Amino acid sequence: MTAVSLDTVPSPLGGLARRLLRDTAYVLLGLPLAVIGFVVAVAGISLSAGLLVTTLGLPVLAGTLYAIRALADLERFRLPGVLRRPRIRPVYRGPRPGAGFWGRVLTPMRDAQSWLDVTHALFKLPVALLTFVPLLVWWAVAITGSLYWAYDWAIPRGPGDQDLSQLIGMGDGVAARIFLNVAIGVFFLFTLPLMARGCALLQAAFARSLLTGVAEMRNRINTLEDQKRAAASAEASALRRLERDIHDGPQQRLVRLAMDLSRARQQLAGDPEAAGRTLDEAVAQTRETLGELRTLSRGIAPPILVDRGLPSALAALAGRSLVPVELAVEPELGTPAGRLDPALENTAYFVVAEALTNVAKHSGATRCQVTVARRVGRLEIAVVDDGVGGAHLAKGHGLAGVADRIRATGGTLDVLSPAGGPTELYVELPR
Repeated sequence: MTAVSLDTVPSPLGGLARRLLRDTAYVLLGLPLAVIGFVVAVAGISLSAGLLVTTLGLPVLAGTLYAIRALADLERFRLPGVLRRPRIRPVYRGPRPGAGFWGRVLTPMRDAQSWLDVTHALFKLPVALLTFVPLLVWWAVAITGSLYWAYDWAIPRGPGDQDLSQLIGMGDGVAARIFLNVAIGVFFLFTLPLMARGCALLQAAFARSLLTGVAEMRNRINTLEDQKRAAASAEASALRRLERDIHDGPQQRLVRLAMDLSRARQQLAGDPEAAGRTLDEAVAQTRETLGELRTLSRGIAPPILVDRGLPSALAALAGRSLVPVELAVEPELGTPAGRLDPALENTAYFVVAEALTNVAKHSGATRCQVTVARRVGRLEIAVVDDGVGGAHLAKGHGLAGVADRIRATGGTLDVLSPAGGPTELYVELPR
């Protein structure tokens, strides 16, 4: 266990203050950027429309679209600080190879994202005003109200002036006036982070819907297609391996068993002793065939994994390993309340099984360490050995099928295996 110094623990108030300043800066800077984008869009589109009767209209419109694209990129650069999401930029359509001047001019006009950028530039101004004004007022009331006690004496008052405290019946004394104004200021000060967060999220959500929404959808579609291809590849590899193992093992033994039984039937009448020996050999072949079938079934869906969960299944796997294995698995993963989804359990078991097989066959290791831990939203698996290294994910190698299986579930696989070792395999599976 690693000790953490109290000096290194981040303060919640410090994080809240940083978030408040970040959200406020995003909203306040959004208004001048919205004004610039609105002016560029209106002026550029109006100028290009007026020049359409000449050959200058389309180049001016193309230049306007590129200028608006730059402003959109600036907005995309600001979004991750508010939304806490990775930065995403759409892939804009580029000119065809060998395109001439007019082909390059018309390219941005044929891109749907360019017109989404224009829509954002035209309609961001009212959204920016809707968030800028309330947040500025909130800041002003929070500061002036909470500090009212410091400057109340400097405010000039005439004989007929009435304060808010008098109007609501709190009296006309200095204490009542200061108490009321400071209370209002403190209320606005405590609700300021929520106000800033709401304004920032409103402005950022509008920008995200137009500037990155289509790109996020395309990325999601590409990810799902990649997972589908990986799942198909992993399934095909597993079926080919199962077919090869059955052909090389149980199938050959069953053929020999059939031949031994035929020979025993022929020997039964003339040489009963020889028939008995043949039947004994057939019984031995049957036992060996059953053992190989059990081994194959453990690679597909081991009964211990279904009945007792991941910790027990991995413990049995480590016990059969040719390389000594140090196993660390959360015991809760084997309890009814803590068990994972069956598909996730199968994937985790497969990953560890394949990793230990590769360690035994190729690494030359003398020991191996397997760690399985559950984190928020994911399952982490680490397999580390002291072998010769050189492991990689190229097709035709043992880890290629593991990578396909992991990618099919939306997980990630990192392999660190320099020449000379050690080999470190890290897997994250979403849950």
